[in-house]
Amino acid sequence: MNDAVKMTRLHQWHVQQGANMARFGQYDMPLWYRAGAKNEHLAVITASGLFDTSHMSSIMVRGADARRLLQRCFSKDLHRCIGRQQEPLMAGRSVYGVFLAEKGDVIDDAIVFQIDDAAYLVVVNAGMGPEISAHLRSHSNSGGADISDLTDALGKLDLQGPASAKILGRVLADPASVLTELPYFSFTGHFDPASPLSDSVKLVDGTPILLSRTGYTGEFGFEIFVEPEQFTQVWERILAAGQDHGLLPCGLAARDSLRAGAVLPLSHQDIGPWPFIRNPWEFALPYTVDRSGFTKQFVGADALLSQKDSPYTYPFAGSDLRKVTAQDPASVFYSSGDAIGTVLTCATDMAIGRSDGNIFSIASPDKPAGFQPRGLCCGFVIVDRPLQPGTTVRLKDNRRSIEVEIVTDIRPARTARMALAQFLT
Repeated sequence: MNDAVKMTRLHQWHVQQGANMARFGQYDMPLWYRAGAKNEHLAVITASGLFDTSHMSSIMVRGADARRLLQRCFSKDLHRCIGRQQEPLMAGRSVYGVFLAEKGDVIDDAIVFQIDDAAYLVVVNAGMGPEISAHLRSHSNSGGADISDLTDALGKLDLQGPASAKILGRVLADPASVLTELPYFSFTGHFDPASPLSDSVKLVDGTPILLSRTGYTGEFGFEIFVEPEQFTQVWERILAAGQDHGLLPCGLAARDSLRAGAVLPLSHQDIGPWPFIRNPWEFALPYTVDRSGFTKQFVGADALLSQKDSPYTYPFAGSDLRKVTAQDPASVFYSSGDAIGTVLTCATDMAIGRSDGNIFSIASPDKPAGFQPRGLCCGFVIVDRPLQPGTTVRLKDNRRSIEVEIVTDIRPARTARMALAQFLT
């Protein structure tokens, strides 16, 4: 195992801005900046936040056999995955799913971007480029797919929050044409490993980018891919453009609390070396309408269909901002006092609170008059039995014991799927 600490192109910038730094997935990354994790979290809900996500890995899968290979290795059925009509993945669209081992365990989750009929960009988590590349190669037996690990060959940043489109409008060379038809999980711009980014979408200074309506906060926003040499200047240009829109640089602490409140899993923490079923993310599996099987055969499918004793993963929400430390470790106790599982994630979403037993967000259009959230702890537990929404369980680490409620959703009024036009006026 390589224990050397890696740095993104923005490492010096992070340190100069007083970021609290920590190691994550081999990289020295910012946890939060001077504004603090709470303010960064709230900025993404009410304004916008900018995240350095260039520690994530990218893989290009290209060739006549590229789609067949991904159909074999990736959980989503690329022939039935877009929209309510379950249309095929096509150029300019992307889809979320997982890569599984033969026994149904998660190797990593990913987003697959279809560049054209024979080219796909696969974005995986930090440090996972070599492992997923090797996994794909092990299942590529026809020689018709070229797999290129592009780890550290791209700069990537996430601009998230309701002001994101207005901020982008200030830095794009032709915002009127770019910010029109860009649905959730679509992208514009072109990627070619020979010259990594083409000039189909440019910033005002001529820098080419790939612009995607994706992200990992649950809120409206974009992911931007850029050549590493231009990464710092693109980051600084966007920050300058967002000054009067409340834009803040954000670290991993805000990312963690935002994605937990949005019921989004952290790979290798909320999903990992156990079968990928009985969790909130089974939409990443290609179930038939009656859920009796899958619409395609893929690595791990048989193991998932044969599972009978797999644990259950559920979201939870507390009654205040107190939380336990999952790594302590923290256990889950049923009303009978029986220990039934462990805590995978426990974070605090500072944008939500309870009123008359109901959870509201600071962004909820129906929030009570004068509503000012103090924050609620939330996250995921993995337990040995099915639990109904509304069930109260106790979480206990070595410092604290708290009661939480099993829920189906956490932060209401999330904006990720809303139409782009609503954020341009």
